[in-house]
Amino acid sequence: MDNIKGYIYAAASSSTFGLAPFFTISLLSSGFSSFEVLAYRWGVASFTLIIFGIFLGETFCINRKDFGTVFILSLFRAATSLSLVIAYQHIASGVASTIHFMYPLAVALAMMFFFREKKSFSILFAVVISLIGAALLSSGEIDFKGGNTTIGLTAAICSVFFYGGYIIGVRKSRAVNIPSTALTAYVMGLGALFFIIGGCLTSGIRLTTDGYAWLNILGLALPATAISNITLVKAIKHIGPTLTSIFGALEPLTAVAIGCWVFKENFTVHSALGILLILSAVTVVVGMKRKQKENKDYLLFL
Repeated sequence: MDNIKGYIYAAASSSTFGLAPFFTISLLSSGFSSFEVLAYRWGVASFTLIIFGIFLGETFCINRKDFGTVFILSLFRAATSLSLVIAYQHIASGVASTIHFMYPLAVALAMMFFFREKKSFSILFAVVISLIGAALLSSGEIDFKGGNTTIGLTAAICSVFFYGGYIIGVRKSRAVNIPSTALTAYVMGLGALFFIIGGCLTSGIRLTTDGYAWLNILGLALPATAISNITLVKAIKHIGPTLTSIFGALEPLTAVAIGCWVFKENFTVHSALGILLILSAVTVVVGMKRKQKENKDYLLFL
């Protein structure tokens, strides 16, 4: 039953997160800076989760050691969002989201080399395949309104490692014992503080009263952030960091569809092949991890 819940949470997380490019690009096109977009996104999302948690009677008390862990996790999560927004400003949102989807490979590699999981040729092969896929994506028409392709690709790749670090941190640190709503609210609240400071040090943070802008802010903060992140944490706690990616393909597919349909982004043969290779590589890793878990459970049963 726990596994079924984990898969449902993972599917909800990836599909709602795939909506983020739509709302983010809409706000950027309206003149919002990266820090403004993220400050509103994380601020509204954290406030919503706090209200939600209070309504459900959940506790937000954590000790000093837990706060140190939460602070580090918030840095990883904030860096993920900032790098993705930078990527959206320079390359097609579908390409950025597809590259970001390589994070399960980063998780699998980190689990092998830093947490002594069994090394596997399949994972190494999947990494090579995914890199070929990323190369095919970068060789196509991926520019977004004359952005710098190198900056966009670098930012998207950085998001892979930041997000992978966040996922592993949730599973392998003291955070695993913190209630999901409290953990997510703290991570988002600290992230909002980081972005407000960043905005104040650059172009400032405006107080918007525009109705259309608020529709985009609420769309970005609620389904694409609050719901996505809390279901992510719940999925990780139920089925682990690698298996959480089992329905992750919904994320780049949603982003690619929105990019082509709404923002008229080009979708070439190279793009299709690159996406297919990356999705295949992640599927190999997730499938292998699931099989390993089933074999382990069988041996324990014997």
